Amino acid sequence: MTVLEAQPGAAPVAPSALRPVFTALRGGLHLLVVGLALFVVVRALLADEPTEVPVAVLTVLFLVWYGAGVAAAHRHFPLWPRVLWLVGLLALWIALSALTPDAAFLAFPLFFLELHILPPAIAVPLVVVTFGLSVWGTTMHLGFEVGSVLGPLIAAGVAIVIGLGYHQMARETRDRQALILDLLATREELAAASREAGSLAERERLAREIHDTVAQGLSSIQMLLHAAEREVDDPSTLGRLELARETAAENLAETRRFIRELTPPALDDRTLPAALRRLAAATTEQAAQAGRSTEVHFTVSGEAAALPMALEATLLRVAQASLANVVQHADASHAELTLTYLGDEVALDVVDDGRGYTPGPGTGFGLTAIQQRVERLGGRAVVESAPGDGTAVSVRLPIGGVA
Repeated sequence: MTVLEAQPGAAPVAPSALRPVFTALRGGLHLLVVGLALFVVVRALLADEPTEVPVAVLTVLFLVWYGAGVAAAHRHFPLWPRVLWLVGLLALWIALSALTPDAAFLAFPLFFLELHILPPAIAVPLVVVTFGLSVWGTTMHLGFEVGSVLGPLIAAGVAIVIGLGYHQMARETRDRQALILDLLATREELAAASREAGSLAERERLAREIHDTVAQGLSSIQMLLHAAEREVDDPSTLGRLELARETAAENLAETRRFIRELTPPALDDRTLPAALRRLAAATTEQAAQAGRSTEVHFTVSGEAAALPMALEATLLRVAQASLANVVQHADASHAELTLTYLGDEVALDVVDDGRGYTPGPGTGFGLTAIQQRVERLGGRAVVESAPGDGTAVSVRLPIGGVA
């Protein structure tokens, strides 16, 4: 924003189709100031009057002061330095008006400067004052004439109309630019939502394909092997069939766990606590069907808040993976699943009373996947365990940093 374009309290006008118009207006104003100032100097020198030297000096000071303001325009000064600059320019012009009536020609670009730098409520009265000073300077040297009043009056009127139109055009440009930025932001949000929806749809497709092919095939193999066991009397062959059936059963369980991770439970009323509560109940039931006595209890702490989809999906998958480890490896009788809202972050804790283990490198793909998912969202995951003391998985995720 330049000195000649500034408006108090207004943001800079972003590049737009009207930028060349603003640039042309400023360039024209600069040329007008320099041209009229040179005209005043030349007229004073040709008149060969005693005031020619003071007029030339004041005109040069006027141009230097004006040029200093233009050169410093890119530094985005607040209102008071710009007002001080304008007051200095007006002071030099008034002094010049006391020496020569030709200084009245500089009133025209001063009208535009006042209207461009100051808000209209202040600029318009100042233009009227400048008009009065211009008439005073002319009549002091040449006496009262209709042209001495009519010329500056027309110039002031034209400047006010153009200046107010410039303000309105600049305001509309800023509003339009703000609208464009809003539309761009909305487009980015829609693109992100579309990518997320596409990712979820692809995960669901993979889960369906795995369920309809691998899982169904393993289930069929398990049933066929079970039927074959009833028709075989040879102990050696029967042992191999039982081992094959148990292997198929274990792989079927792993495949179903993988399907659950690909498709997190749907959220009741789009709330995470309801989904976690269902997951805890389903895990308890699955443990019972597998011949284990693990009971999972779910609790919520803090004031519940709506979370971004990425956070909800991550927390659901962390809970799934953690509870799957509890059921399959911990040999626990009790597990606590706790969701805690902490204002600017959300926490998920899974604690069991199982056999525990010694944490370290290579302790399991599931825990590594949990840490990677959490770290991608700027959170942290901590696993605490010891042989015979159970396991605790603690996850903290920031709420504000995820869209």
